[in-house]
Amino acid sequence: MNRLEELAQELHANFRVPAFAITADLAQADAPGKLAEELRRRDLSVDILVNNAGFALRGRFAQLDLQRQLDMIQVNVAAVTHLTRIFLPAMIQRNRGGVMNIASTAAFQAGPLMAIYYASKAFVLSFTEALHEEVAGTALRVTCLCPGPTETGFAAVAGAENSNLFKRGAGRPDLVAKTGYEALQKNQVIAIPGLMNNMMVLGGKLGPRSMTRRIAMTLNQ
Repeated sequence: MNRLEELAQELHANFRVPAFAITADLAQADAPGKLAEELRRRDLSVDILVNNAGFALRGRFAQLDLQRQLDMIQVNVAAVTHLTRIFLPAMIQRNRGGVMNIASTAAFQAGPLMAIYYASKAFVLSFTEALHEEVAGTALRVTCLCPGPTETGFAAVAGAENSNLFKRGAGRPDLVAKTGYEALQKNQVIAIPGLMNNMMVLGGKLGPRSMTRRIAMTLNQ
């Protein structure tokens, strides 16, 4: 039994709600469409879409594997766009529901040694802010959650476990999820969990971009 199936059973047991695990490789361009078709086959509709899938790679752009970087763009950017386009129209028609896209504090500046990841999260932030305005006046809620380093499998996949960024410590995933949930309920367009993450984002906005990208490179080393 994989982790998704275990989680579905845990949700059902603890909260007495139906829960299903449907797997899809979002690095494949046709995966969002196949996922939507499977939901239709099961007669399931989507009221709240959480685009949480994503990954990073640590290293110099010119040295990292090209296909893995293209896969990252497919998962972090194209799949987010595709899934939102599939499910948002029905939400608008029903005039209920919401979308929460998971970006990162990385969305607010360039990130040497994780160039494509930072750029992909900048897309997610900009895209979500635009959607938030487009559905204003409806009952829909659209939120962009921008966590900093978090205790998940992210760092291991990215090869960043020993980076300065993660040596500084990482946030608890339950607190990140709570921040996102509360922000979506309030229709808050951008949510940044934790005081330190908020201070880092604010400092990046106030400082020159030449400084923020050098700081990012130091943290990613």
